[in-house]
Amino acid sequence: MIVLPSAGAARNVVSFAAAVEPGTIVISARQRSLFLVVGQGMAIRYPVAVPKSGKEWSGYATVQGKYVNPDWVPPPVVKRDHPELPNFIQGGSPRNPMGMRALTLDRDQVAIHGTTNHMRASIGTAASYGCIRMLNEDVVDLYDRVRVGTPVMMVP
Repeated sequence: MIVLPSAGAARNVVSFAAAVEPGTIVISARQRSLFLVVGQGMAIRYPVAVPKSGKEWSGYATVQGKYVNPDWVPPPVVKRDHPELPNFIQGGSPRNPMGMRALTLDRDQVAIHGTTNHMRASIGTAASYGCIRMLNEDVVDLYDRVRVGTPVMMVP
């Protein structure tokens, strides 16, 4: 059964021809989209921000953890480029760039996560330091559909 997304959400159900097991997350950097394969040649497509030039990655990962209103500590590379950032932003803060949910991956400091209202405009661009940034309403939907251990594929 395919559960259609709620009205007003950026996500939609699309045809997905790749031979990928249902339940797999496929991220297309070129399309700036995350696909959750639901089976029968279908996937839920979510618009995302992908890593910027020089921070790209590709290959396989798995969801290692799931977090509601995660705290954020800027990784050293982000802090070096933006020393004005605080050393810690509490989960639930409107300034927290992780947004309402985070799915951490088994890659060094990479997550699929929400965003701040200020950064919503970055969705559909190449803007992150390696993470996959989603609209908060979409990351909440994805969070509820996947589990720890879910396979993730990042393709160019």
